[in-house]
Amino acid sequence: MAQIKHIFHGRELAIVILSLLSISVFAQKKPTLMILPSDNWCTQRYFTTTYENQGETVRVPNYQQAFQEDLELNPVISKVGELMTGLGYSLKDAEMELKNISTRTAEDNATLSKSSSAQLTESPLDMLKRRAKADIIIQVGWVLNDASMSFTLEAFDAYTSKRIATATGTSQDYADDVPLLLEKAINKQIKPFDKQLTAFYDRMKKEGREIVLTVRTWDNWDQDLESEYDNDELLNHILVWMQENTVNQQFNLTDATENFAQFEQVKIPLKDDRGINMDARSFARGLQKYLSKSPYNITSKLMMRGLGEAILVLGEK
Repeated sequence: MAQIKHIFHGRELAIVILSLLSISVFAQKKPTLMILPSDNWCTQRYFTTTYENQGETVRVPNYQQAFQEDLELNPVISKVGELMTGLGYSLKDAEMELKNISTRTAEDNATLSKSSSAQLTESPLDMLKRRAKADIIIQVGWVLNDASMSFTLEAFDAYTSKRIATATGTSQDYADDVPLLLEKAINKQIKPFDKQLTAFYDRMKKEGREIVLTVRTWDNWDQDLESEYDNDELLNHILVWMQENTVNQQFNLTDATENFAQFEQVKIPLKDDRGINMDARSFARGLQKYLSKSPYNITSKLMMRGLGEAILVLGEK
């Protein structure tokens, strides 16, 4: 009997240990990264292009051209990717996502309303963010000198474009193999860089993911944000919904008129009630569904800029 009890205690102990390990692995799950060349690197090597943003010409990195034409870039991205996956991060393949985007030339650069000429555009990077849905964008740049190489590694929140981590360094051991040289240089700085990323993600899990939400109205809609429903203005109803659906009621109404409301520093949960990753679109979709029901019965159109900015236009699709 004592042996039988000992066996069962051993099994119970094994189950407890496995459970704790599973919880530990889940708790230590790290964010998804996408690695790109830095803006400065692209400019120095003339991998740039222009696009029209609401009548203004904007020059941006041409990542697709860089991946196709530069001999150093792909091996460098692979080496940096190896270092980050070795630290437990998941990677999204930027080059593959760029190829997928190029097959869809008819991007939603203009609204599809039948009665409005309002225009919405996205930068190539915004389109890439929205497709890949990485949590963090890593930008790497390097410069070769006569006897050394300097590098810059920067991490940005894919939802807000805010810089969250930086590492710089110089390697004096010159070699012809740029990826290996860069790997050696980054290895000296990778631990503090990883510490910055981990601190950001831990804070985000606790405080929520930051997005921007804009509520607008079509000019042919016979209502506005000051229209009253159940003896209160529509904007106040939206404010109540925001308080109930943000993390710790964290958001700022930075600007508002009867036709426009701008919510910034909106903190949303990382996952919804079903355990599915939440982004600006899924959060704004919740508000869209709420306003479509009684007593509002408002039809609206939901549009995006990248992952972190949603625009909800009230009045029609």
